[in-house]
Amino acid sequence: MTKLSTLVVDDEPLARRRLIRMLSKLDWVDRIDEANDAIDAQLKIKKCCPDIVLLDIQMPGGSGFDVLEQLGPTPPIVVFVTAFDHHALRAFEANAVDYVTKPIEPGRFGLAMERARAAAGSRHQTDRIAELQETVASLKRALSGQPRQTSEFWVKVRGEHIRVVSENIIRFQAERDYVRIHVAGANYLYQESLSSLERRLDPADFVRIHRSTIVRRDMIARIKQAPFAALIAVLTDGTESRVGRTYASVIRASLTRAPQASVK
Repeated sequence: MTKLSTLVVDDEPLARRRLIRMLSKLDWVDRIDEANDAIDAQLKIKKCCPDIVLLDIQMPGGSGFDVLEQLGPTPPIVVFVTAFDHHALRAFEANAVDYVTKPIEPGRFGLAMERARAAAGSRHQTDRIAELQETVASLKRALSGQPRQTSEFWVKVRGEHIRVVSENIIRFQAERDYVRIHVAGANYLYQESLSSLERRLDPADFVRIHRSTIVRRDMIARIKQAPFAALIAVLTDGTESRVGRTYASVIRASLTRAPQASVK
């Protein structure tokens, strides 16, 4: 059995660990390296020469596009790890590369890796370069002018997938490596970290008030004072969420811009 090496590129430590755990279950993967941004990825690709790269597209300080455009004459097989919506995914489907979407389903991940394994053993280097160049061009065309915000979430409940639209969400609550989505009368566990999810939310609609809490702005009924100059956000469902000190200035600034609001 031919053993292949891999490189996981993602700025989220939890996302990297999740991918590494899934890769470690594949008996044909013999080496797993990781990189936390585009610059680190470029260095690791040159140093480690991985056969397969799992590449996040949206990262601070440089995107996955920057990594693709700097690949040398012997590029690896690239499997994209993306939070893009279904419209942008057509750009992936039109090219001979594979992708997995966040939150990652183990079955879909396994299929993508089997395709990458087959491609690593069969494609010529010139074909890989041409495919990557076309992929970069297609993705940029597909994503130009598209909002980065996510307006809906699909959650798995008892074997079914339920659509939750952002307008109905009251708050997101961190729960270890996952997020609990709260809507009126129900809540759902979602497989993504709060920090990763925050980057896909429209800041005009959602605000982070604590390291473990993001709330929908129009679901805040009032802000009240707590001991030691702390603030508490009272939401429309009656939930009281403490405002972390790091985020208090943002909340106070919001109150200043909205004269009708007040701190009780």
